[in-house]
Amino acid sequence: MLLQVILEGIGLGVLLILVCAIGIRKGAVGMVHLYSPEVQERCVTLGLTTHAKIKRNALIFKAVCVPGYIAYVLVCVYALNGAKGFVQGFWQLLVILSVMNLIDRFWVDGYWVGHTNAWEIPGTEDLKPYITAKDKGKKWLFGTVGMAVISAALAAIMMLFMES
Repeated sequence: MLLQVILEGIGLGVLLILVCAIGIRKGAVGMVHLYSPEVQERCVTLGLTTHAKIKRNALIFKAVCVPGYIAYVLVCVYALNGAKGFVQGFWQLLVILSVMNLIDRFWVDGYWVGHTNAWEIPGTEDLKPYITAKDKGKKWLFGTVGMAVISAALAAIMMLFMES
């Protein structure tokens, strides 16, 4: 079961990578809402985008990805794996989300953004690294504590839902 849950986490990580690849298909400006406010402001100043487009893309990203990721993990844990109760649901949710978080931290942030030109926005090179050490610390903190909180909340909601 652990191997299956890890593979489901890898699947969620692949979905994240696909979302990012689609988001930057016409250039990294399409995902500038994930960058620092300084990079966003520079992109607006350079005429590469507008504040309205950044806000719109951020809302679309959240409206599609958050529910999509939640649906994916809930289907995996409860429909496919048949988790019952809080503990079974919690550990599976936590493993899936943690594997995805590791893929995000190491592959997306560490390699793809940090060591390739795919996420480079012309005219903002002086603002590199796009993900600072402080940003990485925040992402690691949210990725560990945040995923545990999200897993606990989803498991508790599902436990209540399954009892009724």
